[in-house]
Amino acid sequence: MKSFKHASVISNVVIILVLVSSFLVAYFAASHQESATLTSSAIYKGDETRGKVALMFNVYERTDNVEKIMQIFEESGYLTTFFVGGCWAAKNADTVVKMHTAGFEIANHGYLHRDHAKLSYDENVKEIRLTGRLVSNILKDFEDFDKMTLFAPPSGSIGDNMIKAAEDLGYKVIMWTRDTIDWRDQDADLIFTRATDNLKAGELILLHPTDATVDALPRILEYIKIVGLQPDIVSNVI
Repeated sequence: MKSFKHASVISNVVIILVLVSSFLVAYFAASHQESATLTSSAIYKGDETRGKVALMFNVYERTDNVEKIMQIFEESGYLTTFFVGGCWAAKNADTVVKMHTAGFEIANHGYLHRDHAKLSYDENVKEIRLTGRLVSNILKDFEDFDKMTLFAPPSGSIGDNMIKAAEDLGYKVIMWTRDTIDWRDQDADLIFTRATDNLKAGELILLHPTDATVDALPRILEYIKIVGLQPDIVSNVI
């Protein structure tokens, strides 16, 4: 009898362990699937059928070069998207106004260039919302400006809290197809090659307002034109 009871207890324990194990596997699988769904909603590439590419500039410094970049685009007849940092925009409201009046797209790049993958949901909301409200306040007198709709995380630091916060605030999360790494490699020829080598429609090309980028930009725009593509704002490419 004791042997039977002992076997019965062991059997029950095994059943419980199997059930718990199955639950944990299902739970973590669901969590992983939800996480993958969130991060996969970020946009890395645009529409290949439109014949366009987007040169997009992340801005936290070098207002002088931002002004030069705007002038180069205006002279070429093309447009671009500036992802502006909030702390930069707060000190350069006049330049933000110039961006808008010239027809450039202004997008959100967070406030303090923080690592958004390491921030909580609430911290992400604060960083993104603060920049959005700041730019909206700068451009409040322009009836043709509603609000920013694109967010690019600093350093491409992507995570579920960031994705959820951005989407809850009404933003599309923008990554890139190719990174020129111009902030590190101050070489105009290298920047040109990284921006144009085997370039295809729908690509999102990440740049920054460095001296070398300003030097390379006219050649990049000319190359895009030669290969039959058109530079445009991100919203018109994705």
